[in-house]
Amino acid sequence: MEPVLHHLAVPGPQAKHSPQRRIAWWEWNATGQACPARVVVCVHGLSRQARDFDVLAQALAPHACVVSVDVAGRGHSDWLDDPMAYTVPTYATDLAVLLAHLRQRHAAATGSAEPYALQVDWVGTSMGGLIGMALASQPAVGLRRLVLNDVGPVIEAQALQRISSYIGVQTTFPTEQAAADALWAIATGFGPHTPEQWLALSRPMLRPVLGGWTLHYDPDIAVPFKALLAVGDSDAARQAAHAGEALLWQMYDAITAPTLLLRGAESDLLSADTARRMGERGPRARCVEFAGVGHAPTLVAPDQVAAVKDFLLAP
Repeated sequence: MEPVLHHLAVPGPQAKHSPQRRIAWWEWNATGQACPARVVVCVHGLSRQARDFDVLAQALAPHACVVSVDVAGRGHSDWLDDPMAYTVPTYATDLAVLLAHLRQRHAAATGSAEPYALQVDWVGTSMGGLIGMALASQPAVGLRRLVLNDVGPVIEAQALQRISSYIGVQTTFPTEQAAADALWAIATGFGPHTPEQWLALSRPMLRPVLGGWTLHYDPDIAVPFKALLAVGDSDAARQAAHAGEALLWQMYDAITAPTLLLRGAESDLLSADTARRMGERGPRARCVEFAGVGHAPTLVAPDQVAAVKDFLLAP
């Protein structure tokens, strides 16, 4: 089963070298219906791309349309002219436009005038989960169910420092396998994978360049991330971090959709304490933890796929 690649024009920050900016999304549909009544939107982590969800999409596609998104600056989506626009508010606005497009498409195909006739579920890994929290906290967006993959309102500092060591570093690799090996060196927290599984996850991360292969994202996505860390450990930085964390908890507490929280038992980004608190407040997320996995579960292993599938397809 192969997905179909689509593009959608979006407003907001301008694209590099183009008057109109587009985001890319891949569509999987094995339901037998041209426009089924349920869609599962999958959104990747900071430096990843839409094809991370291939295995999960194939498991869900007989039951729902699966839409996997290349967030701005990644994969087949346009790069932004202003690096400081690579932020969750930009991404959330883009995805809200996509959700409106999907609902309009469904209404046109079915003749339904009901604005929420299309049921929308969300699966977000890391950054994709933060985007999902931002949208799910707004009742008008109308998300039905939410899966947060190894992310919550508190993001541990050691994970940010680890990510900053490699994000935005563009290297040319002589072969796809060499690139896959280099990616594995910074992603062992993803947990055990066969060589075949890892190569399948790595290939969509690459684009051909003179001399070999490089990563399929704009290195400028690192600019706002590293600017945030560069503030240091001053009183102002601590106050800003506290305010940001409080805002994330406020968003989380506003979520009413049933929520599943996935956590790698060895995650350095989502602590066990934060996961526990997420189960006690807001949507009271049910947490499923995976042994031998850090940040973040790739949703390739059968038990990880089953956890998401069972949650989304339950009555």
